[in-house]
Amino acid sequence: MIEARHLTKRYAGRTAVDRISFEVGKGEIVGFLGPNGAGKSTTLRMLTCFLSASEGSATVAGHDIYEDSVEVRRRIGYMPENVPLYPDMRVGEYLRFRARLKGLAYREARAAVGEAMDTCALAAAERKMIATLSKGYRQRVGLADALVNKPELLILDEPTNGLDPGQIRQSRDLIRHLGERHTILISTHILSEVEMTCGRVIIIDRGKIRASDSPKNLIHRLRRPGSILAELKAGTDAPAKLSALPGVEEVGASEDHDGWTRYTLATDPQSDVREAVADLAMKEGWKLRELASRTASLEDAFVDLLRQGGEPPTPDPVLLK
Repeated sequence: MIEARHLTKRYAGRTAVDRISFEVGKGEIVGFLGPNGAGKSTTLRMLTCFLSASEGSATVAGHDIYEDSVEVRRRIGYMPENVPLYPDMRVGEYLRFRARLKGLAYREARAAVGEAMDTCALAAAERKMIATLSKGYRQRVGLADALVNKPELLILDEPTNGLDPGQIRQSRDLIRHLGERHTILISTHILSEVEMTCGRVIIIDRGKIRASDSPKNLIHRLRRPGSILAELKAGTDAPAKLSALPGVEEVGASEDHDGWTRYTLATDPQSDVREAVADLAMKEGWKLRELASRTASLEDAFVDLLRQGGEPPTPDPVLLK
């Protein structure tokens, strides 16, 4: 659906996007991640033909962003981070206006707007002035606008920006539902949402792609998959004895109240040492109040990757597909 090759964008004195190459297959939901200023929004704007690239090429659904930009725009539904709406128009009126601008005939536009409003749960707000809508409803209107021409590709830039937890959960469910009919490229800072909705993640930093893989594989490749938390009332020799357990690589400790100490055990990726810790506590006569595993998240992998510093590595070409 998307094929970018050596895509570059330069501004005076700096390079915002530096020769990036990636692909997004039809039917995928792909998260496009990076810190502020990494080049995410610039890349999305080039793909949607809002910005021209300085170098490189890209195609969307087989159409070149330079030579066939009109066809590219017909196949894309784009929701920018700050949705530009006309506050003095009613919701239904605005969406019908946008549908006509996108080339839909009058009857086709009315049917498409009705379907988009049903998908985004906007039917109750059809006659409301956009100026009176909450942030969550404005985001829904922006998404309905992106959907109204039934595009093959949805590009969503920070779609949950400013939403409350309940609205974020609704947006997550909606994105999953839309993924059954559309290819989706989503840029967001809420990594937990990406982990639950996206099948693949592309991480960009300083204009270069640092990694591209499934969230699960990124966690496994970039970080230990988890750690063991144990709360014990034990002697001063406890760290040494815990470190001696097979599969334990490192032990950290923080003292709590009344002599209880919380130990964090970093373990080999293939080891679950909880049973060994429980057996050791029983053998040594330690009191055990808590024993739990902590699974690392995509956020952990993301932070670890950006902390590595240096020039971003060239990702494995196989992982870019």
